[in-house]
Order: sequence, then structure tokens, then C-alpha cells
Amino acid sequence: MNLPNKLTLLRVIMIPFFVVCLLWDSGQNQTLRYVAAVIFIAASLTDMLDGKIARKYNLVTNFGKFMDPLADKLLVCSALICLIELGQLPAWMVIVIISREFIISGFRLIASDNGVVIAASYWGKFKTTFQMIAVILLIFDFEVLRPLATACVWIALALTVISLVDYIWKNRGILTEGGM
Repeated sequence: MNLPNKLTLLRVIMIPFFVVCLLWDSGQNQTLRYVAAVIFIAASLTDMLDGKIARKYNLVTNFGKFMDPLADKLLVCSALICLIELGQLPAWMVIVIISREFIISGFRLIASDNGVVIAASYWGKFKTTFQMIAVILLIFDFEVLRPLATACVWIALALTVISLVDYIWKNRGILTEGGM
């Protein structure tokens, strides 16, 4: 197994540790929240690092193509769901974000069946970046950062919708192939 794939697996392995640290004592243990933030940041950095290494050294694999986006979704969705549990995010926002992920995954599956690969768009990358920043700010939960965290959450939500519309518009032909 190559290094990028190991980094992807490491990200998946980090998720339960992140969740336990964040939710321990109903999120009231500030030290464990900081540990959760460090784990989340480290996991987020592996996302950036594995892709760069895979492309630079031509280590792109089918496993990586499948597992990398899945690991990203598992990490971010786990964090968002935990933040609902902690009362820091409304469920409807998380439902919108997770729904977008299911829709795009379905789109990619249909495209794959038709021999088409749908690459990540810049909108999707911006969305992921703002989601990760928002999660980090919410985990730290510093009073002074709350307005910034709120702004990042709303920007991430807007980018979620924009990236969904962008994906659907750019790939609308996939849904009409095969007589749909």
C-alpha cells in the first residue's frame, strides 16, 4: 500500500478518536476538545497531503480514488453530527450538507457507470475548506471566535448549495443518458 493510501486510512482511523474526544463529558472537557481539534486538524491535513503526494509521484490508485473522498465525507460528517449533539449546529444545516454529499456521490456513481469521471470542482474544494475551518472554530468554541465561526458555517452552507448546483449543471447530460 502506498503512502497516500496509508494517509487516507489513517484519516479514517482518526475519526473515532476525534469523536470520543469531542463528545467526552458532553463536550464539557475543554482539554479533550483541544485534543479533538488537533486530531481534526491533523486528519484534515492528511487530506491535503495524500492528494498532493499521489499526484506528484503518480501514485493515484483506484483505492485512493474511492477511499479519499469517502474518508473526507466521514470526517466532516462525523464532526458536523457531533456538533449537532453539542448544540452548536442546527440539524437542518447538517442535513443540507450531508444531502449534498449523497447527491454528488450518486451522480458520480451514475457517471462512473457511463465511463465518465467527475472531478472535484473548485466550488467543492472551497466548500470543504470552509467546512473544515468552521468545524475547527466550533470545536475551540472561543467566545471571541463565535462570529467568525458563524460566518464560516454560513459560507460553507452557501458553497454547499453552489457546488451542488454547479455539479448538476455541468454534468446534467449524465442524467439524460440512457433514456432518463
